Amino acid sequence: MYSSWRCIHGHGRSRLNFFKFCLRLHSSSTNLIYTSSTELAELHLQQGFDLVTNFITKQEENDIIDEVNHKLMRRKYNAGHWDGAIVSYREMEKVDWNCVNSVVMSKFEKHVFKGEDSCLSATHVLDVHEDGYIKPHIDSIKFCGAFVSGLSLLSDAVMRLKLDENNYSDVFIPRFSVYTMSNEIRYKYTHEILPNIASVCGKDIKRTRRITVMKRSNESCHNPIFVDQS
Repeated sequence: MYSSWRCIHGHGRSRLNFFKFCLRLHSSSTNLIYTSSTELAELHLQQGFDLVTNFITKQEENDIIDEVNHKLMRRKYNAGHWDGAIVSYREMEKVDWNCVNSVVMSKFEKHVFKGEDSCLSATHVLDVHEDGYIKPHIDSIKFCGAFVSGLSLLSDAVMRLKLDENNYSDVFIPRFSVYTMSNEIRYKYTHEILPNIASVCGKDIKRTRRITVMKRSNESCHNPIFVDQS
């Protein structure tokens, strides 16, 4: 079976240096750290998954958390989601942000959509408990369009992107980063946040409470290659 571990190992790198070398090998503007089970999964990942590390600062994270915590902390974690996709979570929709956080949200939106696609007005804020996780799912085309993007707060995580039992990738999602899914990754691959403790590139990732600020394309803005809009 093809894997990025075998690919790297073939260059004579020891397991001790594997994590650092994996970062260097797959770095462009996105700094992806990942393992893929097949060349097809890796190709789709490169074509449909973008990650920007250190998109925000620690202070900007603090400002966002302070604002959303006012509502989130009054809610209990739910054991399960209405569609069964999330375990131990709480969530909210947010349209208006204070003047400080509005600057960050505008930067986030411009990075993802670049003026070419309309963004849903409501931002989805998802708070997953340390012991919670997100099960494999594909966001419905009825509710969002060609791009699904998340700003990761409070914790690192590992995301699995899976086409089928043979084709999948595990991707390291660092705190302060923004990821964006498009093309096959958005439409054909399930995505999930793995339970504790997950591993990628030979390194264990311990996840704590994690908040994701989600922005999505309008449901009318789909990639015609994958969705018939006639």
